[in-house]
Amino acid sequence: MVVLLGALLLDTFVVGRVGQGAAPTAGPANTVPESVHQGGPLIGDTGSGLSSRTTPDRTVVLTFDDGPDPEWTPKILDVLRRNEVKATFFVTGAAAAQHPDVLERVDAEGHEVGLHTFTHVDLGKVGETRTRIELGQTGLVVASGTGKSSQLVRPPYSNRPDAVDNEDLVGIERITAAGNLVLLSDLDSEDWRTPGADAVLANSTPKDTKGAVVLMHDGGGDRSQTVAALEKLIPSLKERGFAFKTTSDAFGVQQAARPATAAERAEGTAVSLAVRFSRFVTELLTWLVVISSVLALARAAVLLVTTAIHARRKPGKHAPRLESQMVTVLVPAYNEEAGIEATVRTILASTFPVHVIVIDDGSTDRTSEVVKSLHLPNVSLVRQRNAGKAAALNTGLRHTRTELVVMVDGDTVLEPDTVANLVQPFADHEVGAVSGNAKVGNRSGLLGRWQHIEYVIGFNLDRRMYDVMQCMPTVPGAVGGFRVSALREVGGVPEDTLAEDTDLTMALERAGWSVVYQESARAWTEAPASLGQLWRQRYRWCYGTLQAMWKHRGAIFERGMGGKLGRRALPYLFLYQVALPVLAPAIDVFAVLSLWTDPAAGALAWLGFLALQLIPAVIAFRLDGERLRPLWAVALQPIVYRQLMYLVVIQSVITALAGAVLPWQKLKRTGSAAQNAPEIDERTVPLNRADLRRSPHLGRASHSA
Repeated sequence: MVVLLGALLLDTFVVGRVGQGAAPTAGPANTVPESVHQGGPLIGDTGSGLSSRTTPDRTVVLTFDDGPDPEWTPKILDVLRRNEVKATFFVTGAAAAQHPDVLERVDAEGHEVGLHTFTHVDLGKVGETRTRIELGQTGLVVASGTGKSSQLVRPPYSNRPDAVDNEDLVGIERITAAGNLVLLSDLDSEDWRTPGADAVLANSTPKDTKGAVVLMHDGGGDRSQTVAALEKLIPSLKERGFAFKTTSDAFGVQQAARPATAAERAEGTAVSLAVRFSRFVTELLTWLVVISSVLALARAAVLLVTTAIHARRKPGKHAPRLESQMVTVLVPAYNEEAGIEATVRTILASTFPVHVIVIDDGSTDRTSEVVKSLHLPNVSLVRQRNAGKAAALNTGLRHTRTELVVMVDGDTVLEPDTVANLVQPFADHEVGAVSGNAKVGNRSGLLGRWQHIEYVIGFNLDRRMYDVMQCMPTVPGAVGGFRVSALREVGGVPEDTLAEDTDLTMALERAGWSVVYQESARAWTEAPASLGQLWRQRYRWCYGTLQAMWKHRGAIFERGMGGKLGRRALPYLFLYQVALPVLAPAIDVFAVLSLWTDPAAGALAWLGFLALQLIPAVIAFRLDGERLRPLWAVALQPIVYRQLMYLVVIQSVITALAGAVLPWQKLKRTGSAAQNAPEIDERTVPLNRADLRRSPHLGRASHSA
């Protein structure tokens, strides 16, 4: 990020601002000596003051400013070569660094190279330090490309000697004091503003036999009229007896250039590489912004279309209904003392017959004691040494005697209809798993609101899309329903990845089972209450998802449900959960810098990005029956929350590439999952006693070591 930021700053505030200074205006010239005002175009410092030299008679010095340009400089060089004419090219450091091949050709064909500052700044309006840097860095770039150190300078926006004002004089004095020579002009072709090659030709032609330094341009814009005028100018002046020479040859000065030292060439190469790298980074990020914008628009369109399709789905009159049957609810618990009682009680308050199995995965707190002290019917307690959530779920499956099982986290709070709604899709015998709708319970505070918004959008837009496209990648651990026969077919819950829920879902689909989403099966979960906890949770999720994606990469080549997962969900996950988040911080830096270069466009882009987030969020909240008030926090998400999520993905990718093993990250529970959940009437808990008589193998709380 530091390297990218440096490159962007270099390109934005140096290379990108070439020629963007204010146009110079004529000012007072009372301090300009007569030796300059009435003298010739070549100005130097004799030690006792400025002196100048006039251009010899019948001598023309063709000079070209603002290059090298990859399009126009070669065309001008072709004209000069055909006419066997040598010229002087005053290059900007930024252009020379970006096009070293063109600069090398200028030197190789015998032309002279002078300095025109790095960014085409008006030297009369900047300080001494800026002047030294502008010329010094340009000189290094020229040394790298030509092997020569040039002392010949043309200040940008300069013209004839009689047009020099007090500000111009300051710049000239600084240049000559450093041992350089300043070359102005006798004739200005005005090719930068004159329409038509004939007008450029007229401005560049001496009226008599006096010699002239002719100012033309090979960069900075469309120079077609310059090329056309040059084609006529050279033969015309040759017929009149004029000779074309470089500045050094015309004025007989040898100090205009010297061989560059190895250090100068090395430093110049470094400067050129830095400029080219900065330009490459800017162009790359520009394309990435365009691509990411297109992808964001495409994602928004797909989400809205598939959400509309899913929302309009209604079971027909003859749709199969699931017969009433006992459902096992597995609750893996590790140090869930704070919330396990609320979880168990709300499960037992379900309108569907349930049996609860709490698997204590080696808790070091009073989780088991709390469960046993409840003395509730249809609750079994299984204890095991700490082995992780996946192992705990597999232990619970070994104690399951029903065909359907619901898995919830130890902090999850269910609504009375959650289990009934969650298992209803199993009336279709092709359904192997059902994703519920997890909601954030502790949504107070800015961090809670951000997670609340993320959950509502993820479950009410993304999962609807996955359902319609038949490629659900994850049944969340907070609330998910499974067909036990399907679980046994895939070998139970996988224990070799950290995202066991994603891994299991993908395995079921590759085995041919359908996985759907049931938005009415709501469960309330406790989200991380601090940035540190959020980082650890999302780090595990992201790393586990990468593991699962890599593990099931073969699905891309499969048919049926596995092929839909491989060719739909996996590319989507890679693009929107891996690739774009990895690149997002750099794009964000680029976007922030754009506020300095083009505030209006930057602000418009930010508003567009905000709309892309806000519109789907409003739809998701409406579908989920949520109030819209928390959505004001969407505008603040890019500042902290999204940056945190991006960095989590980057760290996860680096961890995966390094082959490091990430341990399980357990969050500290506070029992706050039920803060915003509907109130549960605990008087409904004993209603499940009747189900005990129908399932004699399920009874009072049990204990297994």
